[in-house]
Amino acid sequence: MNAQPPVHTSLDAYFNSLLAEFELQAAPNTALDRRALLKLSAGSGLVLAFWMGAPSREVGAATSPTEFAPNAYLRIFTDGKILIYAKNPEVGQGVKTSLPMIVAEELDAAWADVVVEQSAINAKLYGRQVAGGSTSIPVNFEPLRRAGATARAMLVSAAAKQWGVKDGECTTADSFVMHAATGRKLGYGELATKAAALPVPDATKLTLKTRDQFKLLGTRVTGVDNPKVVSGAPLFGVDQVVPGMGYAVYEKCPAVGGKVVGANLEHIKSLPGVRDAFVLDGNGVVQDLMPGVAIVADSTWAAFSARRHLQVEWDESAASKDSWSAASAKARELASQAGAQDIVKKGDVDQAFKGAAKKVEAFYSYPFLPHAPMEPQNCTAWFKGDSIELWAPTQTPQRGLQQVAGLLKLPEDKVTVNQTRAGGGFGRRLVNDYMCEAAAISKQAGMPVKLQWSREDDTRHDFYRVGGFHALSGALDAKGKLVGLRDHFVTFTADGKAPVIGGNITPEEFPVPLLANAHIAQTMMPLQIPCGAWRAPKSNSVAFAVQSFIHELATAAGRDHLEFLLEIMGEPVWLAPGTPGALNTGRAAGVIKLAAEKAGWGTKLPAGRALGLAFYFSHAGHVAEVAEVSVDAQRNVKVHKVTVAADIGPIVNLSGAENQVQGSVVDGLSTMMNLSLNIEGGRIKESNFHDYPIMRMADAPEVNVHFIQSDFPPTGVGEPALPPLAPAVANAVFAASGIRVRSLPMMTQGLMRATVADATAGR
Repeated sequence: MNAQPPVHTSLDAYFNSLLAEFELQAAPNTALDRRALLKLSAGSGLVLAFWMGAPSREVGAATSPTEFAPNAYLRIFTDGKILIYAKNPEVGQGVKTSLPMIVAEELDAAWADVVVEQSAINAKLYGRQVAGGSTSIPVNFEPLRRAGATARAMLVSAAAKQWGVKDGECTTADSFVMHAATGRKLGYGELATKAAALPVPDATKLTLKTRDQFKLLGTRVTGVDNPKVVSGAPLFGVDQVVPGMGYAVYEKCPAVGGKVVGANLEHIKSLPGVRDAFVLDGNGVVQDLMPGVAIVADSTWAAFSARRHLQVEWDESAASKDSWSAASAKARELASQAGAQDIVKKGDVDQAFKGAAKKVEAFYSYPFLPHAPMEPQNCTAWFKGDSIELWAPTQTPQRGLQQVAGLLKLPEDKVTVNQTRAGGGFGRRLVNDYMCEAAAISKQAGMPVKLQWSREDDTRHDFYRVGGFHALSGALDAKGKLVGLRDHFVTFTADGKAPVIGGNITPEEFPVPLLANAHIAQTMMPLQIPCGAWRAPKSNSVAFAVQSFIHELATAAGRDHLEFLLEIMGEPVWLAPGTPGALNTGRAAGVIKLAAEKAGWGTKLPAGRALGLAFYFSHAGHVAEVAEVSVDAQRNVKVHKVTVAADIGPIVNLSGAENQVQGSVVDGLSTMMNLSLNIEGGRIKESNFHDYPIMRMADAPEVNVHFIQSDFPPTGVGEPALPPLAPAVANAVFAASGIRVRSLPMMTQGLMRATVADATAGR
C-alpha cells in the first residue's frame, strides 16, 4: 500500500471533524484572494501569509531592524538566533517542541540556534489553536514545513545574489547557506537583512524534503521546557501571579444543576485573610458558569481554610439524580431487547447466525471516569472595567476567549488570553468553565484573582468519560471464521437526540467494514451529569469491549488470536481511499505482525503467565499491542511488559512520540485495573487519590515501542496508543488464568493489581 492520501483537503476535513466532535469552534474565516495574501512590507521586516488549511492569514511584520520575520512562526536575528513560535497549547504532549521542529527541518536550521516561545492567541495569525484529537501534528505539518521552506528559499536567494550565482547552485545546512563550487558560506544571521528585502516566493511551488532527507525530524529531541520544568520555573497556570491579586475558590452544588438558596457569607467574610465572599447566579450553561459561592482571600491557604466553614443551602429540585447502579441494571434490561436505533446493518445477519456452527455471546461494561490531571483546574483573571486579561492552562484558548467574552458581554477584542503550560489535559481542558468562573469572580470582586480548584473540585466537577455497555454476539462457521457480528450498544444522552460526547459508536467500528454480515444497534438512556472528551474519546472504551470479544471469538473457534485477527484483515485494502481517517488493512496487518514478533508471540511462558494481543485504529493511527501478564492463585494481576507497534506516518520527535506511547500505556493500564466513579443521587462519591488510586510509578510495566515509519501523512500519537491496552491486557489475563474480563475496572471481577512485592519473584 504505497498510495498516499491527499495532504490538504482530506486531512483538514478529517481532523476538523474530530475537533467538531468535541464541540470546538473554528476561528472565523478571513476571505483573502491570492494577491492579497502575499504582501511585502516596507523596511527590514517581511510580511508573508500562507495557507493554513482553512482560512488564509496575514501575518505581522518584523519589529526590529535586526530580525528577518518571513511569517508568523519564525524570526531570524542578525546574531544568528532563530526564534520559532509554538502555536498550540502545551499540555504535556510535546507540541511546544515538535511543531517548531517541523519549521526548523525545512529551514535547515541547526537546532542549537533555535529558541522556542509560546505564541500569542491570535486567530488571524495562527488559525485554530487547540490541543485535542491528536490533531496538532497532522493539521500543521505541511503549513509549518512550507513556512520553513519559504524562509530557507529567501535566505538562499539572498546569498546567491550576494555571490552573483544562481539559487540552484546553493545548498543549506545547520543555519548556513553554502556554495560548494567556491567554498563560500554565509550564516542565516548574516543574510537576515538582505533576505527581508526580497520578494516572497510562491510557497505552494517550493519543493519540500522527502522523508529520507530529514535530518532533525525522526530524531530524539528533549523538550524545550524540560530544564524549566524540573527546576520549578513558573510555567504553569497555577504559578501565575499578578500585582494585587486575590486568591479565589468556588463552591458549586455537589449535584450538577443545583442553585444557591443561601450561605453564611457574613461569617466567611469575618475569617482571617478573607477579602470577600459572594454568590454568583451563573448563566445556566454548565460549560460556562454554574451557580455557586466565591471566596476571595489573601492566599490560597486562607481561601481553602475559609471554605471549610462555608455552609450553603442548595435548591436541588432541578439537579442531577443520576445513579450508576440504576443505569447498570437498566442497561442489562435494555440490552436483552431490540436496539432503538440502527447504527449500521449490512448483509443478512439473521441468516448468518442461523447457519453458524458456533455462536458466542457476551456482555461488556465500563464505568464513568474523571480526567484527573496532576494540575487541578485554575485560571488567573484580571477584569479591567472594559476589558479582561486571563492566564489559563487551556486546551482551547480561542474557545475560552469566546466564552468569557459572551459571559461578560465584552467584544472579543477586549479579551486577552495568555497561554500557560498545563499539567495535563487529556480532554478536560477542552472545556473552559474554570476560565469563566475566574472571569466572573474577578469582575464581581473588583480585583485580579487566581482561581484554584482543589483535587476534590476536580474530581467532582469534571466533564466525565461516559460509561457504557455492549451486548455482543458473534457467529462462526465450521472453519472457525467470523461470519456475523451483532452489538447492541447501550449509552447515554443529554438531549434525547444524540449520545453524549465520547458515548457514540460509528458504522466504521472495526471489524464491521470487513464483514459481510454485521449489525450495530444503539439505545440511549437519559443523563444529566456532564460528559466530555477523555483521551481517545469513544475509542478508549469501545476498543475494550469489541477487541476483547474478538479474542473470545478466536478462543471459541479454537484458533490462534493472531491468525484470527489477520484473517479478518484480509488482503491489503484502504477502506475509504483518499480519507486519512479510514483504516488501511495493510498498515493494520503490519503493526499486528510487528508487535507479535517483537513480543515473542508463540513463545512458551511459565504457568500463570501469558501474552495478550489487541489492535485498534483511531485518530488515523494504526496501533497493535501485546501485553505480557501473570496472574497468581490469589487473582493478583501483574503486567510485566507491553510491546507496542504503531504506524502513524513519519515521526516528528522520536523522544516525544515514545513518551506519548508510554504514557498512553500507563494511563490505560492504571485506568483498567481499579479506577471508576460511583455516582448516586447525582453525586460523585470519589474525591481524591485515596479513593481514586492512580497507579504508582513502581507498578508501571516495561514498555517497548516500535514505529513503522511510513510515507503516509503523519498523525498525532497522544491518543491512538491508549485504546488497545485494555483489551490486550484482558486477553492476556484470560490466556494466563482462564478468567474473562468483561467489566472494568478489573477489581469488579475480583482481580487485583499486584504490588511490587507480590510480583518480585515473577520478574
